[in-house]
Amino acid sequence: MLRIGIDLGGSKIEIIALGDDGGELLRERVATPQGDYMATLRAVADLVVAAESKVGAGGTAASVGIGIPGAESRANGLIKNANSTCLIGKPLRQDLQQLLAREVRIANDANCFALSEAVDGAGAGAGAVFGVILGTGVGGGIVIDGKLLTGANAIAGEWGHNPLPGEHHKDSCYCGRRGCIELYLSGPGLARDQRRAAGAIAGDDMSPEAIVRRAAAGDAQCEATLQRYEARLAKALATVINILDPDVIVLGGGLSNIDRLYANVPHLWGQHVFSDRVATRLLKHRHGDSSGVRGAAWLWP
Repeated sequence: MLRIGIDLGGSKIEIIALGDDGGELLRERVATPQGDYMATLRAVADLVVAAESKVGAGGTAASVGIGIPGAESRANGLIKNANSTCLIGKPLRQDLQQLLAREVRIANDANCFALSEAVDGAGAGAGAVFGVILGTGVGGGIVIDGKLLTGANAIAGEWGHNPLPGEHHKDSCYCGRRGCIELYLSGPGLARDQRRAAGAIAGDDMSPEAIVRRAAAGDAQCEATLQRYEARLAKALATVINILDPDVIVLGGGLSNIDRLYANVPHLWGQHVFSDRVATRLLKHRHGDSSGVRGAAWLWP
């Protein structure tokens, strides 16, 4: 069976075609039509039709899965919580099914990342996988025995909008809550913490990459910022372990490329986990930027 996955992002739409063995047959990207819902629908449909023609589906319609930066409401089937605002309140799945004349499956992009890494990525073979996105935002997805858990409210794995334990929360999140994990563990959150530590005199709004580079070069202030980040990540993930008790936690997103996290965070999270030992493994993604679109294709078993 030919599986097609779409990563429908705010700036680009990526398509991938996978064969029966999970091998990649095609991958393409186009720019997302900005703020234009109908043009976005047409762009997705055109990519699918072109991919089937290029790969050669043998007259059989490929399965289509789509990862989006939001979720489909269980109440009415409309898109919610999407940072691509033109999707909000729209019947995306229904409209695409009509255009493509077939069933379409939709999932949150972090869920697609988790599914990809659970099926044939870093978490392959594990019973319970928690996939984490540490990037511009903080998201997550849960896969149990190879099946994506979406939950009664379609928000399973949304740990980024819980308050970070053990902090005095001052800042408000865009979601309307205070002290969300995303405020501390996202890329902008790491940069903001460094800026605050440096004080106004520094005037140096460093990127996460620069903070890591300077810490490695012996900058004590950047090292302290990274140690705070690691301690906060350990506390936040310990809460997940206490509730879900996953076999594997896989990190994705730009901050997942900070290699020291994989040694330091498990060393720290034990003091917060309600167990005499922690067998959960913290692993780096296998498929990198490809994981979300691959997971969209794997929405069809």
